[in-house]
Amino acid sequence: MTDRSIRMTRRAALVAGTAALAMPAVVRAQGDPIKLATLTPLTGAGGPYGPVMAKAAAAVIEDVNKAGGVLGRRVQLVSEDDQTNPEAGVRAARKLIDVDKVSAIVGTWASSVTTAVAPLCWESKTMLCTVSGADSITQLPHQGYLIRTQPNSTLQISRVGEFLLSIGAKRVFQMIPQTPFTQTSIKTLEATLKKGGGDQGSLIYDDKKPTYRTEVDQALRFNPDAIFAAGYTPDTVVLLKDLYRAGFKGKVIGLAYSINQKLIDQVGQAEVVEGVHTFAPSPAEGATAYDRVKKIVGMENPDPYTCQVYDHANLVLMAIAAAKDATGTAIRDSVRKISQGGGKTVDNAVDGIKAIAAGEKVDYIGASGPCDFDDKGDIIDCKFRYEQIKANKLTLLKIA
Repeated sequence: MTDRSIRMTRRAALVAGTAALAMPAVVRAQGDPIKLATLTPLTGAGGPYGPVMAKAAAAVIEDVNKAGGVLGRRVQLVSEDDQTNPEAGVRAARKLIDVDKVSAIVGTWASSVTTAVAPLCWESKTMLCTVSGADSITQLPHQGYLIRTQPNSTLQISRVGEFLLSIGAKRVFQMIPQTPFTQTSIKTLEATLKKGGGDQGSLIYDDKKPTYRTEVDQALRFNPDAIFAAGYTPDTVVLLKDLYRAGFKGKVIGLAYSINQKLIDQVGQAEVVEGVHTFAPSPAEGATAYDRVKKIVGMENPDPYTCQVYDHANLVLMAIAAAKDATGTAIRDSVRKISQGGGKTVDNAVDGIKAIAAGEKVDYIGASGPCDFDDKGDIIDCKFRYEQIKANKLTLLKIA
């Protein structure tokens, strides 16, 4: 090789190196992409929540890719619709696991869907992060391949019972469809009310019926001072109208994923929903991660499920960075190392990955609060948000 050709080769190498440094970090990330998935209810009863949940996860991954990816690899997100239906959820999960080869699935919402999908995940060693609350979910033999940021049914219903007692309700009738959390809900509310000197009646109804007047008449024979409407939005719309027509004047409370602005609009009669209470696990309002979610989704009050899925995406990405491996098993074994036990506080995966690469221990504090899990995969604690419908709008009563 001549001196001139050597100089040209060195010059070409220098130019190529400079160009590589000038390219966005996302372009420099090498290797096959790390594949993650959202499996959210884009349609069905959970349809008001699923699209925004998926959007939050996509924004987290986009930021990480812009910063260079994880382990020098780009992250690819695959999103599927579980249709708020177990059969559809299983079909989608099989595709994500068998065809897309994802390492983790985040965002399953309905407990029935999560219960159906979970065995596919632990059998394939795919990590599953969920916002479902049924106690039975973390009692499954999931081998650690499941965590949830949603408090379990026992914690949620205990808080509902305490709130009802605090507003003077002593005789509560619970109306609930058949779900994976039905029996837990009935038993827990009864036990909580009895501790406070109250009592409960209950009825499991068919959530596909066009009217619940017969069921409402049965409930009113209990002479309740409060109704706990524990269904989903479509059936709760019908139930509230029938309670109003029956002349019920007591208190009504329901789950915030069911009794929401969409329900208010669907009912279309202010007098039917006026005074109805709702409750939900509360996002970490005021936290920097919560502020990030508000910007991502363009909402002043993002729902708790969107905040939780934002946390799922951050947790999975940082777990991969800490493990230096993108398998579901690596995520399972590392997720608690970056979310509890001390270290530098971080509120996003970009900063967390940088800190991990620098040899620092990190402690993620998310949009839903501290993401600390027990051995079963349950979130250890969280705050709850209580609201009441006034003049066709949800009004905050307290966060506790």
